[in-house]
This record gives sequence, structure tokens and C-alpha cells, in this order.
Amino acid sequence: MKFLEKFVEKNRPNFQSGGKFEKWYPVWDGLETFLFVPDHVTHNGVHVRDAVDLKRTMNTVIQALLPCLLFGMWNVGYQHFTAFGIESTFIEQFIYGLTKVLPMVIVSYAVGLGVEFAFCVIKKHQIEEGFLVSGMLIPLICPVDVPLWMIAVSTIFAVVIGKEVFGGTGMNILNPALTSRALLFFGYPLFMSGNKVWISEAARGYNEVDGFSGETQLGLWAQTVKAKADPELVDSILSKTYSTMDLFLGMVPGSVGETSALACIIGAFLLIATGIGSWKIMSSALVGGALMASIFNVAGANPFMEVPVLDQLFAGGFMFGIVYMATDPVSGAQTEVGKILYGFFIGLFAIMIRVFNPAYPEGVMLSILFMNVMAPLIDHYVVAGNIKDRLARLKTTH
Repeated sequence: MKFLEKFVEKNRPNFQSGGKFEKWYPVWDGLETFLFVPDHVTHNGVHVRDAVDLKRTMNTVIQALLPCLLFGMWNVGYQHFTAFGIESTFIEQFIYGLTKVLPMVIVSYAVGLGVEFAFCVIKKHQIEEGFLVSGMLIPLICPVDVPLWMIAVSTIFAVVIGKEVFGGTGMNILNPALTSRALLFFGYPLFMSGNKVWISEAARGYNEVDGFSGETQLGLWAQTVKAKADPELVDSILSKTYSTMDLFLGMVPGSVGETSALACIIGAFLLIATGIGSWKIMSSALVGGALMASIFNVAGANPFMEVPVLDQLFAGGFMFGIVYMATDPVSGAQTEVGKILYGFFIGLFAIMIRVFNPAYPEGVMLSILFMNVMAPLIDHYVVAGNIKDRLARLKTTH
């Protein structure tokens, strides 16, 4: 890396004040600080000294996402070959998934960082690192065959409307990655739902294996609500659903990186161990989801309500959402008590939405976006409550 460091030092003056490429300094600074720890020093007294900056924090989150990315690549290939009855090896399955998922990641980063660089040049500020994570999240929460131009459009929407209009990284009230998914879900529903979007090439009309359903677990459960008056049809639908172990491991159709609860748990341990992800939000979301699922089990008004608690928690993007997006430190609650309330209601509403309204089986997306909006209000009342308690204690001591 010494040669790279020398190259950076040699060319830095060209981008600094008075250099030939002074206008493009924010772009250069972003690339330089991505490669090396910044050598900037403080000139006033500081209270916290730490070698960890925002880029290193974002890199840690990306590392936590790698289990989901790698498993998702394999699962894309596994689901494709299984659906069409083609014998294949693990390597063939992974390579096939790699060829499908890698272009999605490249487009997401190329378009998103391009917009980020454009904004930092226009506004003349340093590059903001928040998109390093969003660029990975966006392809992972999409079906594998979403057209690349849609990923590009949704990425631009996420950066411009989801983040920059609020002032940039650290100012947005909604999670940018979920903002992009909301645009795709409501703007292009045919590419985000149904039983043909989750298996690669399924929509092209190839012959699938008899009896194989490309529907997700949530989609199958949603069908039982409409068919509840016909017990035989309900049994037929449930016979196509997946086991709890399949849902835990992630060997099911779904968005690229959301299917494996095990991969999400591995990522969660890394985020918690490094102090980047809030264990309070994750654990309280699990409690909220489990409570709502248990209440539905008692009610039992339709087959969807009778789904076991663990199956509800492992199905769809619930685990992925509470680990990687509910814990977003910008759009989530900031106070310690607020984090517990925030996570609890995310879990509660996620299961409630998917069961009460089967048209939106992936309730965790709407749940997190709704609680993003509520997070400042939660923190406001938590802080106000703390102030009130302290004032009361002061009065009693005097």
C-alpha cells in the first residue's frame, strides 16, 4: 500500500486550494479518506479521542451484511436450479447467483455514489459516507430480477428525496434504503410481488417443476386468508409452505439478502459486539413481534393468525429489517428508553400489518418507515419525562 500512499501524497496538491482540480476536491477527499485514516487534527480541546470515524463505522456495517450477501448469492442460484429441476453443484449455484446479484450491487453503488459526488461538488462539502451502507442494502431488499434501471431510479430517489432534501447524512428522518424499496413497491408492484419475481428467470416463461411454487412463505400464508372458507384449499396451500428450519436457514424464495435469519443473526452479533447496532432495538423488536404473533395465535380467526411465533419471526424480511434498518442511528430513536419503545412497536406493527392486510405481507418495511417518523416524538416525550422527574426530585430535596 506504500505506492498508493505515495501516489495520493503526490497528487493531493492538485485538488487543494489553488490546484488545477480544486473544484473536485470533495471527490478526491472522499476517495483519499476511504483508503486511509484522515490526517486531520483538531485545533480546539476535545473530549472524545477515538480512531473510529464514520467511514470505519459504515465499513463495519458492510462486513455485518456480508453473510446476507454471500448467502443471498447462493440462494438465488439454488432457487433457480431447484425451480427448473436442473441438477447443479454448490459452486454452480453460487456463480449463477453472483452473476445476477453483482450487477445489482454495482448499479446501486455507481448511481448512488455518482449522485453523492455531484451533491458534494455542488454544495462544496466533504463526501458523506452514509451511502456506503445504503448502497449495499438497496439490492439486498429487492427481488433478483428487478430491472437494473429500476434499481438506478430507486437509488436516485433514495439519495435525493430520502436524504439530501433533509440536509444530507445525519439529517434524514426516513431510512434511505427503505425509501427506495417503498418507491419500487408502490411504483412498480408487478416487479415486487407475485410468484414470478422471486425466482430468477421465472417470469420469462420457462417450464418449472410440477408442484413447485415460486411464492414466498408470506405470500402463501396470505392466500390462506382468502381461502379460509375452503379447508381443503387451505390444506393444499399450507402443504407448499416451508418448515421453520428452512425459514431459519433461508433456503426459501424472497428478496436477495432477506431470507436467512441465521445470516442476519451472525450480522447482529457483529453489530452488537462493535457497539454499532443497538441490542435494545433488536431485542425489543423481537419481543414486540413475538407478542403480536402470540395474540394472533390466541385469536385464531384465520390460518394466517395461527402461524407459529417462530415462523412469523423468521419469515420474510422481519429479521433483516430489525437488524440492519431499524437500528439505523440516524432515523431511529436516540434515547435509551426510546430505543426500547421504538423497537417494540416496530416488531408489533410489522406482524400486525402483514396479518391484517395480506396485500402488504412484508409489513416490516411499512412498520420501520412509520416508526422512523415517530422516533423524534418518542425521544421528545422520554426527555420531557426525565426532566419532569428530575424537577420533582429537586423539589423534594429542598
